[in-house]
Amino acid sequence: MVWQQVYNPFGNMVISTLLAAVPVVVMLVALGFLHIKAHIAAGLGLLAAVLVAVFAYGMPASMAGTAAMYGGFTGLLPIGWIVLNIIFLQQLAEQNGSFKILQASLSGITDDRRLQLLLIAFCFGAFFEGAAGFGTPVAVTAGILIGLGFSPLAASGLSLIANTAPVAFGALGTPVITLAKVHGYDLMEVTAMIGRQLPFFSLLVPFWLIWAFAGRKAMMEIWPAILVTGLSFAIPQYLVSNFIGPELVDIIAAIVSMVSLILFLRVWQPKKIWTSPNLKGHETDGGEAKAPVAIVKYSRAELIQAWTPWAILTVFVFVWGLPPVKNFLNNIFAPKFPIDGLHNLIMKMPPVVPTPHPEAAVYVLNLLSATGTGILLAAIIGALVMKYKPMEIVRSFGRTFWLVRYSLMTIVLMLGLGTLTRFSGTDTTLGLAFANSGVFYPFFGTLMGWLGVAMTGSDTASNVLFGGMQRVAADQLGLSPNLMGAANSSGGVMGKMIDAQSIVVASTATRWFNHEGDILRYVFFHSIALACLVGILVTLQAYVFPFTLMVVH
Repeated sequence: MVWQQVYNPFGNMVISTLLAAVPVVVMLVALGFLHIKAHIAAGLGLLAAVLVAVFAYGMPASMAGTAAMYGGFTGLLPIGWIVLNIIFLQQLAEQNGSFKILQASLSGITDDRRLQLLLIAFCFGAFFEGAAGFGTPVAVTAGILIGLGFSPLAASGLSLIANTAPVAFGALGTPVITLAKVHGYDLMEVTAMIGRQLPFFSLLVPFWLIWAFAGRKAMMEIWPAILVTGLSFAIPQYLVSNFIGPELVDIIAAIVSMVSLILFLRVWQPKKIWTSPNLKGHETDGGEAKAPVAIVKYSRAELIQAWTPWAILTVFVFVWGLPPVKNFLNNIFAPKFPIDGLHNLIMKMPPVVPTPHPEAAVYVLNLLSATGTGILLAAIIGALVMKYKPMEIVRSFGRTFWLVRYSLMTIVLMLGLGTLTRFSGTDTTLGLAFANSGVFYPFFGTLMGWLGVAMTGSDTASNVLFGGMQRVAADQLGLSPNLMGAANSSGGVMGKMIDAQSIVVASTATRWFNHEGDILRYVFFHSIALACLVGILVTLQAYVFPFTLMVVH
């Protein structure tokens, strides 16, 4: 039986929109205000989504259950698999003591906490976003920051804020490539358009990051270093996106920014060293911060041994993200399982698509090419370098799995919720509500992208979900389709810091379990404020600075 999606089941968009928002509101209120544990909040949100889909939208109950199950599988692979294995490597490094050496070596570059944030959360995180995406940068950087002594709230929240500007070109350009492929945009034109939006925020976010951490005065004390970091990322981001393509934007920009900052710190250091590891205004919040790492001199051999596992991780993550490698591994093993009772049995309807379009539901068990597998191999090789015995590695992996079991459950439930809202059409109802904003559409269309990422946890998924609608709405309103397609992706990056999956990844990486609500409340203002700024920029591009829409090759 084929079921057609209905986006206004009550013939009243206000009522339909309010009902469509119920699952998300239930989960966010439970998590952020009632302080309910994350896996229970996600379960409540999923239950609400099932009830709304079945009783309000008329979705067959069997389809609703199957869609939630399909999303749960997606939660385990690739997202949960990344989280499990990056925490495994982190645990190995801590148990071995090499993490202390890594901390000391980073402090050797600078023991100023603000500069450490720029180097690790922004530059290093952007590299991992470009190479892998899908939660990897937050897992890595939050884990390193907590090891350096940052409080759990600081390590979690600041990693999420930093992981914004690179997201649109994450995983070797996957979100943009998917947007163009699925909805018929010209890849180079929409890539270039994003490259004329995000560089402004690549310059702004490092300032925002330090302001959020230490306040305005402390931010101004290191403004030269922040400016170097932002400019050396923004300029390559613009040049590569406009003249080369989407695949290597983040990789090149992150490397240039990291090298530029390190070289700059050789000739410049702040007059005052900021040593507090807590967020300003949250000194008694966010768990206990570790004491600053004592500066200890280590031999070159010890430093090389401590950094080797992380160098191996960087190489594996980069290699695993290369399309030829992914294709090679998928040709070896990547069975596809069409989901019975769901695959091609749900029709997406106009005005979201020009003509009725069946929704595919095929689960690909791409275990070999999954980023998490590359991380696991890097962790095993790193463990051998750290002189672990095979049985010690196995036992440590078992302990890690037990440590993150509830986080994995939460990710499964949250992805089940996000997938069900997509197949039931409730998220499309929310998008259509934004699309009815007329002359204000450039602003609210940008917020549609923000909503899409906040709900699905992925800029790629948001582009799949709303990219077609952006194009249809732009044509109807006489706007540039490329502008609004780009706005969906650029606005979406600011939703990354509040999506439930990223928050669970951050709480797991810092081992600050059951505090997902604290993290959500902290980052929510930053997320909506930055998303609104993107919306204002897109509105200016649409009506005030139309020359920015010109194609440049």
